[in-house]
Amino acid sequence: MVVRDLSVARGGVRVLEGVTLALRAGQALLLRGPNGIGKTTLLRTLAGLQPALGGTVSLPPESTVYAAHADGVKAALSVEENLAFWAAVHRTADLRAALRAMGLDDLATRRAGDLSAGQKRRLGLARLVLTGRPIWLLDEPTVSLDTASVALFLDVLRGHLAGGGAALIATHIDLGLAEASALDLSLFKAQRPAPDPAFDGAFL
Repeated sequence: MVVRDLSVARGGVRVLEGVTLALRAGQALLLRGPNGIGKTTLLRTLAGLQPALGGTVSLPPESTVYAAHADGVKAALSVEENLAFWAAVHRTADLRAALRAMGLDDLATRRAGDLSAGQKRRLGLARLVLTGRPIWLLDEPTVSLDTASVALFLDVLRGHLAGGGAALIATHIDLGLAEASALDLSLFKAQRPAPDPAFDGAFL
């Protein structure tokens, strides 16, 4: 994936401009910056969920999967049924590998609505294994995970990278990924337009 001079907005307000990056096979790139800088907005734009204001994104069609703050699970279905749904969407079949990857074997028949926050997060991340897509766009993927679950996720992520996949990750924590590089989005913070000197504030 190659991003050139990208500008993105949140709520109609430009938050980032001039974002340029390249994500290669086998690479993890960590998005850094304070809350509100535009990490989620950038990921949503790259995932095709909202239009960019300008710039270009070059990537193969249907090559990305986005894991947002929401876990994307159906509460009325079991853990296994949730994964079966995503397997059908992406035309994959290895549910056991997905369950095993995130330590969900013993929870396979449990209703997703009865899971803890951490278990729901693990279920949402297990979906990544089923997509078969090479570029993972991850927004704070370790939220609600305990130390053991973070380790499971990192094993999954390292396996994805070793297999030629790539990941763009918004996170505030140190994931301990020696193979990852970081990009500070503060460098691309959009500048507020200068006030119009002809505007008369007395009318506000």
